[in-house]
Amino acid sequence: MRLPRRPATTLALLAAVTLALTSCGAEEGSGDGAVTLTITANAISGGKNSATADWIKNWVIPRFEETQKAAGRNVHVLFQPNGVDDEQYKTKVALDLKSRGGADVIDLDGIWIGEFAQAGYLKPLTEVAGAAVDAWEGWEQIPQAVQGLGVFEGKKYALPVGTDGRVLYYNKDLFRRAGLPQDWQPESWREILDAGTALKRLPGVTPIQINAGTAMGEATTMQGALPLLAGAGAEVYSGGRWLGGSQAVRDVLGFYRQIYGGGLGDPRLQQEAKGRDKSFAEFAEGKIGILAEGDYFWRSVIAPEAGVAPMKDRDAKVGYALIPAREPGAGIRGQDFVSMSGGSARVLNPFSGNPGPAWELLSFMHSAEATEAELTMAGEARITARADVNDKMLAGDPMLSFVSEKVLPLTAYRPPLAVYPQVSAALQEATADVVAGRTPEEAAAAYQEKVIRIAGGPDKVAGQ
Repeated sequence: MRLPRRPATTLALLAAVTLALTSCGAEEGSGDGAVTLTITANAISGGKNSATADWIKNWVIPRFEETQKAAGRNVHVLFQPNGVDDEQYKTKVALDLKSRGGADVIDLDGIWIGEFAQAGYLKPLTEVAGAAVDAWEGWEQIPQAVQGLGVFEGKKYALPVGTDGRVLYYNKDLFRRAGLPQDWQPESWREILDAGTALKRLPGVTPIQINAGTAMGEATTMQGALPLLAGAGAEVYSGGRWLGGSQAVRDVLGFYRQIYGGGLGDPRLQQEAKGRDKSFAEFAEGKIGILAEGDYFWRSVIAPEAGVAPMKDRDAKVGYALIPAREPGAGIRGQDFVSMSGGSARVLNPFSGNPGPAWELLSFMHSAEATEAELTMAGEARITARADVNDKMLAGDPMLSFVSEKVLPLTAYRPPLAVYPQVSAALQEATADVVAGRTPEEAAAAYQEKVIRIAGGPDKVAGQ
């Protein structure tokens, strides 16, 4: 699942923008009683997210129209493709909704949902489509934690499309040479550091790579800082307030300090513009022992044939483990293990002229049959929001099955708010400070000052 960097553009700026906007597609129709619905996504055949566009045009639309016809309803569905930068797409959708127009079913990045809701551009699904939402069979197939991708302030605004999960990868060959178990599963941060100490004895090997610093951008936050923060029992935003330089933040920075100040990690990688790519290559070459990354690393980076840093012997040499809490039971929700996830979602336009049929279309797109068809047409294995589909479609990939079955039930998501990218950058800067030699206490204090400024005052910051 992609994790693009985004500027901290707020939807409030759109009030000053005047554009010619299209009216809501569901309000279109003909005199024969037909209903016209529209779908929009940042996808276009032959371009960006081409497989998604092809699935919508060639599978979703004809199949949905057929099912509606069989039920005695005359429904036409149109697709509005896009193939632009994510921020351009975000702005276009926001402007459509601001004008009470736009498509009936809309693809959004999950991290935008809270921002759109606060701006009044989205409403909870039940407020748009009524009791049919809660009666949908699909909720039973989406783990509660995964439903969180489409939840804001306790209410469901969206259906998750797909998601991912963070784990610890390790090189089994290096572990064998260091006298470590092949079926490694650390139960605390201390056990990660102990494994790193054993790996340190191997010449030419960097024991541990956990993304840090500003050069790696959001990868530092999602692959490192936020999973560790969850393991320390805290979230970066909770109860309406952002987390300041708390004990949990100091614990996370202290862990980074033990890695990069203790010779268990390579500080130079954290400062290079291509440091993350270099860490991929070094892991594939057997030069890194433990690497914190998402399932993207397995299916796209070190994939034996099509990976950007292919490992022909990946399945035999690469192990994966859950990310442990600081110590058993110390994670968020009292968990022993933690993770972080990202992903996209689909929402209903609250201004749709046909909210009932629009919900039928949205839920149809998230049915097991439709989800399987999307994976089949894309020709790739990836994790969906539905457990039943994952059980079937990922059966041949033990790693992705591991993420679906073990990681997703305990995962967490970034807060979908406009100032999050600024807070994320402050976290990245705090890890960079520690890698450069500042104490965790100094880095946490500097982070707190930044968060107070970003959030708009100390009353909006917790754990100071």
